[in-house]
This record gives sequence, structure tokens and C-alpha cells, in this order.
Amino acid sequence: MTAKRSSTRKKRPETVQEPRAEPPLSRERIVTAAVELLDAEGVGGLTMRRLADHIGAGVMSLYWHVDNKEDVLALALDCVLDYRRPPDMAGPSDWRDEVLHLLEDWRAVMLRHPWSASLLPRQVLGRNALARLERLSMTLSKAGVAEADLNAAIWSFWNYVMGATITRSSFDLSAKDRADAQQRLAQPGGQHPAIERSGLLQEDDWDGVFRKGLGFLLDGLSLQGQTTA
Repeated sequence: MTAKRSSTRKKRPETVQEPRAEPPLSRERIVTAAVELLDAEGVGGLTMRRLADHIGAGVMSLYWHVDNKEDVLALALDCVLDYRRPPDMAGPSDWRDEVLHLLEDWRAVMLRHPWSASLLPRQVLGRNALARLERLSMTLSKAGVAEADLNAAIWSFWNYVMGATITRSSFDLSAKDRADAQQRLAQPGGQHPAIERSGLLQEDDWDGVFRKGLGFLLDGLSLQGQTTA
């Protein structure tokens, strides 16, 4: 008798895909992950355990590259504060344009990363924070701001940028809330006629107001330079 052929075909071996290898752990990778976690959850959401989980690494392995949580926060802040002068400002430019771009960029960075505004006062000695202050100081000096007035000018800009950023990022009144409040101000016998006339509560051009206010500060420096010349 002829042996029956087996009806069972041999299966081809399945191709097993190797898991994609993660890039090696480094300080740069830790900082990038920290910025992502801070953007998503703020300073309170960053712990070394959560950072390690976010990266997919062991907690103890982080300490080969960073000292502690404060070190991570300082590095993350330094990362986002990196300032690069745009190519179209490579040549000589008006000092006001220099200051405007530097401070508008500073505000924009902190609005993209709201956690940075709360960290900056305690991390002001970071490399890129100092680099921004140095550029501002040199620009104002070249513009003719007296040495005796330089610190006051720099801290005035600092306070303005920080205040404007924190106000913008934490302002949570809806358009309806502001419209209702404005309507209440317009009622007869109101006690706030100046605010009612200006429509202060309905102002929502945050960028325009910031730039205009910055212009007021720059005008003051220009006048100061004229009086001391």
C-alpha cells in the first residue's frame, strides 16, 4: 500500500519583530523628558519616579546623569530659556528692536512653558537666564543708559515681563464673565466710570498690550537719555 501523504503543511516560521531599541540614557534625554512632563503636569507633577517612568528607565539610573530633582528643574529651565537671535537681526539694528525681540521672546517662552515663570526667580543664575540678562544689559549700555541706572532698568523690564506673563497664564475669566462685569459697570450710579469708559475688563489683546506697555518703558529710557545727554 502506498503511504498517504500528510495533509498538514509545514508552517513557515513567523517573523518576530525585535522591539525598537530606546536611545541610550543621557542628560539630554532626561532634560527633554522633564520638559515634556513639566509642560503636561507642572512642577508639582515632576518627581524622579514619574520622570523615570516617562522615559522608561529605572529611577536609580537617572542619578548617573543628574544630581536630584532640583538639578533636573534647573536643567529644564535652562533648556527652554535658550535664546537665538534671528538671522534678520544679524547686522546692526536699533536698540529698541533688540530689546523688544529679546523680551517678547522671553515672554513667549514662558507662556509656552508656564512652569518656567515660577522657577525662574530661584534659578536666575542659570546659564541661559544669565545670558539673556547679559544681552539686555549690553544692549541698554550701548543705547546710552547710564551705569547708575542700568540695574533699575533691567529689573524694571524683568518685573514687567514676569508680571505680564504670570497674569496672562493665570487669568481665567471667560469672555462671558468679562462681558457681564462690563455690563454691570455701565449701570447708572456706577462707582468705576473710568474703567467702564475704557472697557478695561473686555481688553483681550494680550500681545498688543504687552508690546505697547513695553514701548512705554522704552520711551522712558529714551527720555532719560535725552535729559542726561
